[in-house]
Amino acid sequence: MREEVEKAINELRGPLRNDGGDVELVDVQGSKVLVRLMGACAGCPFSQDVY
Repeated sequence: MREEVEKAINELRGPLRNDGGDVELVDVQGSKVLVRLMGACAGCPFSQDVY
């Protein structure tokens, strides 16, 4: 599961970096994926926690 999530995150990295941000995979806990938003993404209103 973790490898699939990493692959999906890598596909998102390009557009995020083009906009001044980035994302880091922190952990996969069952069906929950924890990521760390960095750069411009960290302050973006869309970066709020969703459960």
